[in-house]
Amino acid sequence: MSDEETTSNFSTEPELVTTVSSLQELLDRVSGRSYRTDQPQEDAGLAEAIPFPFLALLGQREMKLALLLSLVNPRLGGVLLIGPRGTGKTTAVRSVVDLLPSVRQSLCYYGCLENDIETGGIDAVCQNCAEKYGRGEPLSKLASVRLVELPLNARLEDVVGGLDPRAEIKERMRLKRGILSHADRNLLYVDEVNMLADPVVDAILDAAAQGQYTVRRGVVAATYRSDFTLIGSMNPEEGLLRPQIMDRFGLRVIVRGLKEKEDRLAAYLRARAYKNNRRGFVQQFDEETQTLREEIQLGRNALAEVRLPKKVTNAGLELIQKLEIASLRAEITLFEAARAYAVADARLEVTIQDLRAVAPMALRLRRSQFISDYLNGQVEEDRKLAQVLDEILPDDG
Repeated sequence: MSDEETTSNFSTEPELVTTVSSLQELLDRVSGRSYRTDQPQEDAGLAEAIPFPFLALLGQREMKLALLLSLVNPRLGGVLLIGPRGTGKTTAVRSVVDLLPSVRQSLCYYGCLENDIETGGIDAVCQNCAEKYGRGEPLSKLASVRLVELPLNARLEDVVGGLDPRAEIKERMRLKRGILSHADRNLLYVDEVNMLADPVVDAILDAAAQGQYTVRRGVVAATYRSDFTLIGSMNPEEGLLRPQIMDRFGLRVIVRGLKEKEDRLAAYLRARAYKNNRRGFVQQFDEETQTLREEIQLGRNALAEVRLPKKVTNAGLELIQKLEIASLRAEITLFEAARAYAVADARLEVTIQDLRAVAPMALRLRRSQFISDYLNGQVEEDRKLAQVLDEILPDDG
């Protein structure tokens, strides 16, 4: 990204749209700073969850960039982190908690929003929300996006929901919400995603495709909104990912261990300082963390204004064609990631360089040799079929 400082407000011009340096510059600047690693140890027994600071992560530039872009633009399809154990994948995902932007969150059990009525009419929401809307009461509130984790041992009922044993027989809502419902408009994180049971994977695929899902238990049924950003991590030593769910991840990042001895030592010292005094260590990053969170929110708010010139789309389409990628999600991820990259760099127009910056993350692991061989075989079969048709059933016209 650009090394030039820019001004504060998003304007209608492509240049000079934020105050602080771009997100990438902020990452570079913070990564090079020195921090105290000799803090006194804090009292034990604290139950408060204090994640490792995102800006304290050393190296792993592509991983951090992919996670930031997914926060700026949830429409790029989420992130898959692939790499060996101990390379910081889970730590990085959990560290984004302090950077999460704000969105409108439903106050309804079923996830109804004012926007549903604006786009689909009053019948698009439940009866309670229709009555509230008629009285002028809000259906949603502004709240921070949450990181919802799906445990590896989660049962299908935990994921989609089921009968609520606490509910009375006469109550209208006898189904309890599942993890996928709680993930609506939030981040859904699945560690060791390649180890999930097939029924759970199928439920995630269904919800990701539709943005909602339906639970049926006997005569009782309920439909829940489930429009989430999917983030997964995996160690390929433990097994490969099903192609169906692999295709649902937008950005794919190969996470490798730090190579330089100095970086590995610095990472160790930061990890030790964090363990000794989590609150004190995190406080050293407070100012930059708050700045980064504000920049993410600004970028998210301005994303709709980002322009995608025809020369950029043509270049992207040619790139995908040359790589022989079949899935149309390649274009979605490539262009949406490029839009996020541009706005994160304080610009409102995507360039070829933006496309080049995100293409490796957006397009890797999308080509299938099996599919290529299969389709090539079908071309030969179709040629033979057409030849026989011409011989036996000639076209008289």
